[in-house]
Amino acid sequence: MRVLVCVKRVPITGGKIVLTANERAIETRHLGFTVSPHEECGLEEAVRIVEAHGGGTTVLTLGPPEAEEQLRDALALGIDRAVHLVTDGSDWDPEATTAALVAAIESDRAAGEDPDLIVFGSESADNGNYQVGIRVAHALGRPCVTGLKGLTVQDGHVRCEQEVGSGRDVYVVPLPAVVTVKEGINLPRYPSVPAKLRARRKPIERAEPAARAPRLEMVRLAVPSGPGRQAELLGEGPAAASAVVDVLRRLGVA
Repeated sequence: MRVLVCVKRVPITGGKIVLTANERAIETRHLGFTVSPHEECGLEEAVRIVEAHGGGTTVLTLGPPEAEEQLRDALALGIDRAVHLVTDGSDWDPEATTAALVAAIESDRAAGEDPDLIVFGSESADNGNYQVGIRVAHALGRPCVTGLKGLTVQDGHVRCEQEVGSGRDVYVVPLPAVVTVKEGINLPRYPSVPAKLRARRKPIERAEPAARAPRLEMVRLAVPSGPGRQAELLGEGPAAASAVVDVLRRLGVA
């Protein structure tokens, strides 16, 4: 059983986002980086599948040289092999990203490393396009199930569970297949210190894909305004008691 996980280097979720002066990029000097939360669960799921069924795991990323840090983290979690498609750090649109990933996967297939299961996060934490996993599946001609909260490999098939309002929808598709998983499908493990040290010494395969000309033009970025906070002065001392009671009644707690 060969499992390939595709991940992306993104700013740490919850960090304060500040734009550059031209509003065309995120100021990253004071930001930490990580793998998207959905993809962290994808890495954990791949390790669990191979622990249960045998085989090998590969992590693949398209990103700047600094993305090696995220690949090392994946190796420390138990992933066997890492492939880095090195870019200049510019953001690639879903079509260009798909083309680079598919070319890398086809290269592996030609070398006898054809993955039985390709795992993506449901969406990246920065752009949230929800497109790349589906595009890769279409390009490879493989079935694809998205937004999974449950995943089981059995008898040459993969059982996929999606959460819906009244329970779960279940799909059983044949391997090879492509899936996208959501945060919460599992609880990712923390790598041990020895595992991190071993990961530093493991080789990482690198290639430099040619970037396609973008078909979308970015005008500028904008940080959405927050809901803001408002305070209402109800009065002072005992005289404010009746106003407090009125507020509690409006809220349905009194």
